[in-house]
Amino acid sequence: MRAIQITEFGGPEVLTEVDLPDPVAGPGELLVDVSRAGLNYADTHQAENSYLAKQELPLVPGGEVVGTTGDRRVVALTSGGGGYAQKAVVPEATAFDVPDGVDDVTALSMVVQGATAWLLLRRSAHLEEGETVVVHAAAGGVGTIAVQLAKRWGAGRVIATASSEDKRALALELGADVAVDSTSPDMTATLREANDGRRVDVVLDMTGGAVTDQSVAALAPFGRLAFYGMASREQPSPIPPGKLLVRSTAVAGMWLPHAFTLPGRVVHRAMGELFDLVLAGDLRAVPGGEYGLSEVRRAHEDLRSRRSTGKLVLDPSR
Repeated sequence: MRAIQITEFGGPEVLTEVDLPDPVAGPGELLVDVSRAGLNYADTHQAENSYLAKQELPLVPGGEVVGTTGDRRVVALTSGGGGYAQKAVVPEATAFDVPDGVDDVTALSMVVQGATAWLLLRRSAHLEEGETVVVHAAAGGVGTIAVQLAKRWGAGRVIATASSEDKRALALELGADVAVDSTSPDMTATLREANDGRRVDVVLDMTGGAVTDQSVAALAPFGRLAFYGMASREQPSPIPPGKLLVRSTAVAGMWLPHAFTLPGRVVHRAMGELFDLVLAGDLRAVPGGEYGLSEVRRAHEDLRSRRSTGKLVLDPSR
């Protein structure tokens, strides 16, 4: 089968197209004929071994696929990679049947980005009706869905941040009330100004560095920042507990794999609700572009440069 393999860690240049033997599913696993693989910002960390889970070489990257296994059409999370290929083995526990009427790009948009947005708002930030929600990187995969869910779930105001006029226009089209420049040198002041001078209640942040520091400083009493990535590749400043006490604020981290350890099949519940919203016309994925295996380096360059919007996918047939 055709696949992308990494034999040394680094940037997009380490992604190499190869022919590999077909993988074999073991107990509790499914073999998926991959029609599309998802491309995520986390994949760029995986390629350079700076991800939360340490990687081992050689590696076929890719954490999500959609395709068929027997008579089932499924979207699934892989276990430690394997998605950038024509066939992939996935744990049965992280595979979800795709309803008729849901296309490949939408299915992939829901399994990582959609579930992440759902968990950030429902479990990490515990969004309450009427609260102000800030969505950083609002034109990205998680951001485009989080903007829609926050509005649907009763946010009083959704403030989107994005780096270009086109991205900010997309966030407004999806339901954001205000869209501001993510390159603002003083994000604390920018967020308060966008909220009519008031502090904000919820921040969804995948940027890191100064953006995180300044977003924490913009939180209202009992405000919550949910941190789920570090696209800037810069660590935020340490937050002493006293700094949280002084305004009764909270900072939570969220990594999707941990959600599968929760009782009550939380991720399955999230996926069911997300697919229902899609089928009802109340939630839409934003296609961001499709790449063939031979174009995977360009895909990673686009991800790293933050040029992309919405959901990027890989077509292993070309």
